[in-house]
Amino acid sequence: MGNPQQGMTFVHVAGTNGKGSTSLIIADVLCRAGYRVGRFSSPHLHSYFERFTVDGREIGEEAFQSILDGVEQHIRMMLERGESHPTEFEILTAVAFQYFKNEKVDLAVLEVGMGGSFDSTNVIIPLVSVITGVDYDHTAFLGSSLEEIAANKAGIIKNRVPVVVGPMDKAASRVIALRARELEAEVHFSSEVRISRVGVPTLTKQILNIESAEMKLTGLKFSLLGNYQLSNLATAFTALNLINKQGYRVDESSIRDSLASLKIPARMEVIRHDPLIIADAAHNPQAARALADSFDALLPGQRKVLVLGLVDDKDRDGILAALGANTRATVVCRPAGPRGETWQDVTKQWRLIFPDIPVEEREIIGMAVNRGMELMEKDDYLLITGSFYVLDEACRIFNHN
Repeated sequence: MGNPQQGMTFVHVAGTNGKGSTSLIIADVLCRAGYRVGRFSSPHLHSYFERFTVDGREIGEEAFQSILDGVEQHIRMMLERGESHPTEFEILTAVAFQYFKNEKVDLAVLEVGMGGSFDSTNVIIPLVSVITGVDYDHTAFLGSSLEEIAANKAGIIKNRVPVVVGPMDKAASRVIALRARELEAEVHFSSEVRISRVGVPTLTKQILNIESAEMKLTGLKFSLLGNYQLSNLATAFTALNLINKQGYRVDESSIRDSLASLKIPARMEVIRHDPLIIADAAHNPQAARALADSFDALLPGQRKVLVLGLVDDKDRDGILAALGANTRATVVCRPAGPRGETWQDVTKQWRLIFPDIPVEEREIIGMAVNRGMELMEKDDYLLITGSFYVLDEACRIFNHN
């Protein structure tokens, strides 16, 4: 393809959780500051088009098809030479590079698909590297210890390219800092940015004060819900400060406008207010713990009914353990696709961990949602969580109503 990624400016974002929010904040703030900004993200909720945006707008069907056809021609030549067929994510990465080149973006924010060292996005020299956090996920590929997983994610660090490090276990942080030192890459921890909440958060916004060595902002409206989004914001803000130092000017009004209007599907997303129904993709233990902590702050002591579907290769015990507090009842459903074959094992695991909280099964996601709503009592809320496959179907139900 002629290396379409060369000659472009990138921000590279890795991490177990928080990649999507962090990359969105960086991209949206820069867009509102007047730059043409591409963003490559994964996974998608409803459509592959969601993964490729320029200035927040998804790629069009014709543009996607045209680039994909071009990639397919190159794949045919690879196969004729006896080379292996690229993976789906490798193909999507190639599409992203070509799309951003075609669109002449000023800067592109790239999310790592998995890990870092061997990820197909890791063929760039970015302006800034970002590692949002390290926790257990994809252990079959990335390693069984936090140190091994951190070492893989540290693979995105490049020689003398500054790296932003979000909150994580000290052992993981040490691995990343050591790799950065070897490559003479400055390390900037997200703790350099101090964020405090003003008043009590609501279901529509949080009011924040942000302070760093470069900037002090007060009374900011932040539309993303959840305590964990404050960590993501600190990481993004640290990266933006570094980007600002390298010639990309970001003013206060761009930050205020962006933070007040950000939206991420299936991240503490209120999809109905009466009754209160919230969707969140808590697909690993760290994300599930962060979600539970957020509800403690947002809806303290309020009971919930859980609609849950988890794919086969996730740490189900770790996810379930985090979600039990204040749960009245749970309905387990089957995520779409081949990775949901052992979906009923989730029911057994729930009963072992929470024998006093009733659990039911409904294989079809729509029926599970309906049953969850039937089980709700006054002042309860319904939480739909787990696999993106579940959230895709569930959100479509309410979008069609």
